[in-house]
Amino acid sequence: MNRRVFLLGLPGMAGCYRPGLRRLNVLNWTDYVAPETIPDFEREFQVRLRYGTFESAEEMLSRVMSGNSGWDVVFPSNSFVEPMRGMGLLAKLDHSRLKNLHRLEKRFQRPPWDPEMEFVVPYMWGATGIIYQSLLPSAITSWADLWDARLAGKITMLDDPAEVIGACLKKLHLPLNSGDARELELSRNEAKAQKPLLRAYVNDTVRDQLVAGEVMASQAWRPTAVRAMHSAGDKLRFVYPKEGYAIYADNAAILRESQRKELAHSFIDYLCRPAVAARIAEVQFSSTVNEDAQALAPKNVLLYPDAETLSRGEWFAPLSLESQRIRDRIWTEIKAA
Repeated sequence: MNRRVFLLGLPGMAGCYRPGLRRLNVLNWTDYVAPETIPDFEREFQVRLRYGTFESAEEMLSRVMSGNSGWDVVFPSNSFVEPMRGMGLLAKLDHSRLKNLHRLEKRFQRPPWDPEMEFVVPYMWGATGIIYQSLLPSAITSWADLWDARLAGKITMLDDPAEVIGACLKKLHLPLNSGDARELELSRNEAKAQKPLLRAYVNDTVRDQLVAGEVMASQAWRPTAVRAMHSAGDKLRFVYPKEGYAIYADNAAILRESQRKELAHSFIDYLCRPAVAARIAEVQFSSTVNEDAQALAPKNVLLYPDAETLSRGEWFAPLSLESQRIRDRIWTEIKAA
């Protein structure tokens, strides 16, 4: 879930390196650890950690699908777990090395995308909604509001095909993961009709534009929205659209190619420690799946919505090859329009 791959040297990494240290290679989403997460792990386990980041699950997959990527631990979104498993990219987990699994919320102890947690451990979960300027004369409540001609040039959508097509489908009150060719064509028409109103398709970088008041309304991942609101205060508001919205979960997994599986298990278990998970959630404005960590992290109703709001959410799910082919074609048409 386009949430461009680049390597990131975290503060403190070079300082802790000594010849002979074990090495672990971790590829994670941007903005998904606290400043001390990696240095603390390196010190405790006497390891040098090479930490890379990405903003798209598709790009992550492209980096590892050769089976000889050099990465050990990756963080696939829930809808990518089954495809990666089918491609033989993921190693089976050894639960005897994961002492903190019991700390997860019950609903994440048997996640639909891997009920026995054979291959992945849920890490953080998120949702997609709309962030907008509070000075707008009318509150935004629905995806349809992002087709308002009065906001022309001041709207952005995510640079992510699943998210944009999903929002168009939900606007039409259709399933988020629809594979029906006719429904997907209708979503394409909606996106093409909206495009003249858009400032851009953009991901996390929209945060600064929102804070500066350059963008009036934006489709956004919840952590991006909450970080923007933290900077801008009451100038910005976030809404879960009334037609429904996408929910996703990112998961820790060990690649089958890894030659450092014992250390990789230690890293995943470390991330499941309540204090570690709580600190990451607090710093990155993310929703942890760790129930014990939730008790330590500051409460935020946007990050942990009520049951009624949650009932409108829909999990991203794996798509058939034919459905993905249609969506790829539609996304190309949308971007070229």
